[in-house]
Amino acid sequence: MQEPIFFLTKFFESIGLGHFAEAYPHVTYTWLIMLLLIIFALLAGKSVKMIPSGGQNFFEMVISGIENFQVDTMGEKGRVVFPLIATLGLFIFIANMLGLIPGFYSPTASINTTLACALIVFFTTEIIGIQTHGFKYIKQFLGPVWWLAPLMLPIEIISHLSRVLSLTLRLFGNIYGEDLVLIILIFLAGKFLAPLPMMFLALFTSAIQALVFSLLSMIYISTAMEEAH
Repeated sequence: MQEPIFFLTKFFESIGLGHFAEAYPHVTYTWLIMLLLIIFALLAGKSVKMIPSGGQNFFEMVISGIENFQVDTMGEKGRVVFPLIATLGLFIFIANMLGLIPGFYSPTASINTTLACALIVFFTTEIIGIQTHGFKYIKQFLGPVWWLAPLMLPIEIISHLSRVLSLTLRLFGNIYGEDLVLIILIFLAGKFLAPLPMMFLALFTSAIQALVFSLLSMIYISTAMEEAH
């Protein structure tokens, strides 16, 4: 996996951080994506007009599309977590796509990155559940029948914790597998354009994985907002 991190590694070597860049490529490429998102946000916010044109049309289409999808999934109450869902979705989408560019690396091909994203969703879900219901949030862990509570409590706790594992491994496994297959194809038959079909498939699956992660996050948070039955 050395080849995909060549460009940023060389840059960090020039400023004396080459060892760090080689050991933690998911961190350096996460920094790159963060920088890109900040620049895009500043450019989009700087040129806002009453009558949109050019890049503003594109950014408004992306943001409104994410917002409409979230409201359709969570209802109006979901707007409170729109900044989180939009940021996670855009970050994961760009991170997935980055590995398809020769000489770059997908941060989401590292389990550290996907685990961090999953933990953000997990803690946000529980915090919002507590903020919405207070102490009554415990009812969601006890089940509908009081005498089943001793059985339901450990099951629900395991279920909530398994969400972290599910979000982490699903995203990591798919993106790591894509990048690995592309690297193998490039080394074995790159000059015959063998990786091209896989790259087109990876474009589709990278977008799907960002959508799935965002959708599951919305479902988990929406469930925490609902009243226990």
